[in-house]
Amino acid sequence: MYPPTHPRSRASLALPFVLPVAIAVLAACGGGGDDPAPTAQERCDAVGRTALTATTLTTAYRVSGAASAGSIGLPAHCVVTGSTNARVGVDGKNYAIGYRLTLPDDWNGRFLFMGGGGNDGSIGAATGTNVGPLDDLRPALARGYAVVNTDGGHTGGSAADFATDPLAKIDHAYNAFDKTAVNAKALIAARYGRGPDKSYFVGCSGGGRQGMMFTQRFPSYFDGVVVHAPAMRVSSGATVAAMWNNQQLTAIAPVEGGSPILSKAYSSADMALVSNAILAQCDTLDGAADGMVQNWKACNFNPAVLQCPGAKDATCLSAPQVTALQRLFDGPRNSANVKLYAGQVADPAVDQPGWRAWTLGSSTTAVPNSAYNTLMADALRWEFFTPSDPTFVALNFNIDTDPLRMAAFSSIYDTYADDRLTAYQARGGKLMFVHGLADPIFSAHDTADYFERLAANHGGLTGVQSFARFFPVPGENHCAGGRATDQFDVLTPMVNWVENGAAPESIAARAAATNPYFPNRTRPLCPYPKFAKYSGSGSLEDAANFSCADS
Repeated sequence: MYPPTHPRSRASLALPFVLPVAIAVLAACGGGGDDPAPTAQERCDAVGRTALTATTLTTAYRVSGAASAGSIGLPAHCVVTGSTNARVGVDGKNYAIGYRLTLPDDWNGRFLFMGGGGNDGSIGAATGTNVGPLDDLRPALARGYAVVNTDGGHTGGSAADFATDPLAKIDHAYNAFDKTAVNAKALIAARYGRGPDKSYFVGCSGGGRQGMMFTQRFPSYFDGVVVHAPAMRVSSGATVAAMWNNQQLTAIAPVEGGSPILSKAYSSADMALVSNAILAQCDTLDGAADGMVQNWKACNFNPAVLQCPGAKDATCLSAPQVTALQRLFDGPRNSANVKLYAGQVADPAVDQPGWRAWTLGSSTTAVPNSAYNTLMADALRWEFFTPSDPTFVALNFNIDTDPLRMAAFSSIYDTYADDRLTAYQARGGKLMFVHGLADPIFSAHDTADYFERLAANHGGLTGVQSFARFFPVPGENHCAGGRATDQFDVLTPMVNWVENGAAPESIAARAAATNPYFPNRTRPLCPYPKFAKYSGSGSLEDAANFSCADS
């Protein structure tokens, strides 16, 4: 995280109008004639004097290369922080669209917008996603990208009570991201004397929703958009599923002291049984018994195979446990049996900590701490319901009536309805979906459904793959983790597609060295509906022995 102040920081400069870019460029580059060329610090200082509508640039300082992201050194760069549309909300709180932009001295001409996540509310370091070969993944800033992050128009971290202010809800839906992108490009022009040659967006979860929002509301802003585990139906379907799943799991949880203990609905040993049963049925459908299910569309797992014939013991699941899992894999249905969201994929990584954190949590008290009960219930009561319902209790969710209270905000926030993307395709934009198959909040089935609808509107797979591709990640939980090769560079393939016309036929992926199941294993991520199939010989740890095959 960058420090909030710097020896060269200046007092805030609030400017209510936009000057022509030429003036901003002049300020960045110095005067002319016999004047000496400005130093890198002077250029950075000049960026901080750029005039942007209703914007305060609070700091502009240069980092000489000492900052780092993890153990990776970053190059010399300028950091600009600012805020736009500062105001006092109807709740009496201060609001503004905050952002941080990093501008490397050695710029490669590209701009990267990094999406947020959760309920946003804070600004990231603006170093960018990891880019490069698997043995040298480095932040995009280290490879010459200008990078921006935003807080989505409010502060306060994961808390969603900002949504009592109507404008804050609009900012979080789209306005904060629009203003951040426009201002970032103006500041880039001020620093380098020209705007970006190409612009890219990468985001996961809520950031994936933001990327899809750009393709629909602001299709001219980005040349390439990568959405990872995109929250396309977060304020409707996925949150309905979270509340439904939470009810199913709580209903079978053991009661202690008069209250259900959600985390004990399934023990770790129970979920290991489920994982092993999925592997037993589906692991070899890709030609290799390697602890991963690549051919996931062919896997039709039913937890009923684990049901105890009598009393529950360590080798089986109780009938209620089986029924609850069947409902999670099927998806939420109302009392008329209408399905309201896709079910979860039956992937062996359902036994992993990332899956448990969302569904079951770790609390051994009557107060559950699963993300369904914390993050999702909080967003629902404050932001997704219209009007907000601060007294909402997750277990009281009504599957028949409460989705109707979510429809109004879904119409401006969610991004699943536009399955044509006509304007984005027409301007030559490229779109890449990436989604972990063991994601416990946003179902990869839902992303596959969207992609298939998109394909149907563009002449089938051949037509849609000219501008959009979908790469499932077997074993990955939400955005990362699990029994997965979850380390990969999505930005370089996108750049190659946009700038060289080379659509990605696969993406190189690797498991972390600390992965307890298959450290440093490599695999190709394959474009849907293909999957990584074993050649029949060679090491199971090496991607060279796998190719993308048709289902």
